[in-house]
Amino acid sequence: MKRFLLPALLFSTGVFAGLVLTGRLQVAEESSADQASPTVSSAAATLTAASLPDFTEVASARVPSVVNISSMRLERRAAGPMFNDPFFSYFFGNDPNMFGAQERTSLGSGVIVSPDGYILTNNHVVGSVDAEVTVTLADNRELAAEVIGVDQWTDIALLKIDADDLPVAPWGDSSTIRVAEWVLAIGNPFQLNQTVTLGIVSAVRRANLGITTYEDFIQTDAAINEGNSGGALINGRGELIGINTAIFTQSGGDQGVGFAVPSNLARRVMDDLIEFGEVPRGSIVYIEIAPLTTRQAEQLGVPPGSGALIARVRRGTPAYEAGIRPGDVIVAFDDQPVDDASHLLRLLADAPIGGTVVLTGLRDGRDIIFNVEIGRAQSRQ
Repeated sequence: MKRFLLPALLFSTGVFAGLVLTGRLQVAEESSADQASPTVSSAAATLTAASLPDFTEVASARVPSVVNISSMRLERRAAGPMFNDPFFSYFFGNDPNMFGAQERTSLGSGVIVSPDGYILTNNHVVGSVDAEVTVTLADNRELAAEVIGVDQWTDIALLKIDADDLPVAPWGDSSTIRVAEWVLAIGNPFQLNQTVTLGIVSAVRRANLGITTYEDFIQTDAAINEGNSGGALINGRGELIGINTAIFTQSGGDQGVGFAVPSNLARRVMDDLIEFGEVPRGSIVYIEIAPLTTRQAEQLGVPPGSGALIARVRRGTPAYEAGIRPGDVIVAFDDQPVDDASHLLRLLADAPIGGTVVLTGLRDGRDIIFNVEIGRAQSRQ
């Protein structure tokens, strides 16, 4: 059975934006019915209404900090082959804009993170830095928003509206999140503004999903649907711990598998967008990093669940001069074990530009040490 990763986003036409962010993901088939199920004592499984947490005060306080976002951008229509026909040009001219541009409107959510009007949302909600964005507050005021910047690596965008004394979602520390912790998802699914759903943290540090380049997602079973993109994931203390971004679905609707960008990452991106207009990231330039398959790991003698494969290295680059070659497997970054290609990419992105890191590689069953200078990753704005 195949399922899809979708952005939790609405188009004005009612169709998903892009439908699939990066294509299909193959997942394991459901367990067979004859497999044994774990048993839980009746005492441990019994929950009464009195024992369940009450989030009414938290929801009431945080709902006003979540806004509706409408983004409009123009996409030029293709002129078609007849546009180059001399006879056609004689009568109709050569203006490529004569066919018009298709108006593309997307609807999503956003979170107010400062009293003076900074709002975080998803890049795929905004669409581009040139988009015309309108923000609708909880009190139904509609305000034009400036796109301060977008970051495709994390699917985060930062907006600014001209307003003061706005209700704010206070920052939480996403590094302290624990699996099974209660969370609220607040957003605007199906244009039903300020909708609140309840769930738990299902997993943390989810990566290799194909949603973004820099992946470190919180997974939750709180219901997330079309229009929730850019909305808030709130912990039991009313703190913002994530920006809801995508769902893993078979039907197009919520199936209890949603993903949010952690608040600590979103906050770093926001700070960089305010200061630089982009997010400076480290990289080892002109190398290609690839996931290591189980078969490759066995052939190269790499322990399962560790290492990233170097697929290509350009001659004459710092990486090549440091001795890195195609086929090497990087297993440690400054003595920190490397889990996989996605993990190595995150470590490089967070490394200081211009500094030197020590990489431990495996080649022909032997450890090799590489001292490599960190360059600046190419912007994907």
